[in-house]
Amino acid sequence: YEIQGCEVIWAIKDKAIGNTFFDAGAAEFLIPKLTAENQETPIECKRTKYTVEGSEEKERPIAASDELGSALGPDWHEGLCLKGTKEFSHKVHIEILCEVKKIHLQQEFIQLQRTSLAFPKEEKDVEPDEVLWPVYVELTNGKIYGCDFIVSATGVVPNVKPFLDGNNFAVGEDGGLKVDKHMHTSLPDIYAAGDICTASWEPSPVWHQMRLWTQARQMGWYAAKCMAADTLGESIDTDFSFELFAHVTKFFNYKVVVLGKYNAQGLGLDHELMLRCTKGQEYVKVVMQNGRMMGAVLIGETDLEETFENLILNQMDLSAYGEDLLNPDIDIEDYFD
Repeated sequence: YEIQGCEVIWAIKDKAIGNTFFDAGAAEFLIPKLTAENQETPIECKRTKYTVEGSEEKERPIAASDELGSALGPDWHEGLCLKGTKEFSHKVHIEILCEVKKIHLQQEFIQLQRTSLAFPKEEKDVEPDEVLWPVYVELTNGKIYGCDFIVSATGVVPNVKPFLDGNNFAVGEDGGLKVDKHMHTSLPDIYAAGDICTASWEPSPVWHQMRLWTQARQMGWYAAKCMAADTLGESIDTDFSFELFAHVTKFFNYKVVVLGKYNAQGLGLDHELMLRCTKGQEYVKVVMQNGRMMGAVLIGETDLEETFENLILNQMDLSAYGEDLLNPDIDIEDYFD
């Protein structure tokens, strides 16, 4: 979405885009924005930014291969001109239920004597591509597309191997180093936080671990507090950020807030969904169980996040409010102030 003047082929392994955060309904709400020309004013970034000291005054040196840097985060494109050199209009084609099978360099592809496909045109059969590309992608659905470059978003796997040799760490089912509610690993005086660890304490009913930059930051702060408390022999309460799962990000220039069990994670069939959608403006989904709010997805400038955070945390019985809970003509903040 952020790139202009380019044709993008998006291969996803799921049935709909953004499967980590969105159900099919939310994905359907977002699709028109994805395929439209990006002519909007970007949402102002209010997050803390980390820079190398003096980097704005002088050209940043090329980092050595052994130097560590921070993750790019969601604002990686800030200040960059992401416009193709050729005069293309912004187009996105989505290939669903597939993954990258193999990547071929140009010479390898020529030797294969296979046919690649041109960028699909609306309501037309896909035609063979006459252009010679620097790299080719073969998908598991059998299609091959040529392109200038590939962006791979493959998710996160805990990289624990450097720490396991010679150490007897307890490891979770997802491969992370197990930590207790004070971020201790199974070895004395060693702590872990962020993507590398697996939370092994009994979580709050509306919190779960996800390997996201927001959660890594929260864990890092909390781990530092725990280290200091242990050194001073003081007790420390579990950080408030582990009471409620909350993540704020931006998707196709929409503000996106996900709260609690936003996709009914672990709730089984014993839950209900309430929806409110205004095309091109907002999408609100609430997950209810036994009359109590367990999670929510808020897309757009809904101004509901603070109220919903409190309702999820307080576990108030909302049965009496019924569908009025999402009635756009009622300011529900008035109910709960």
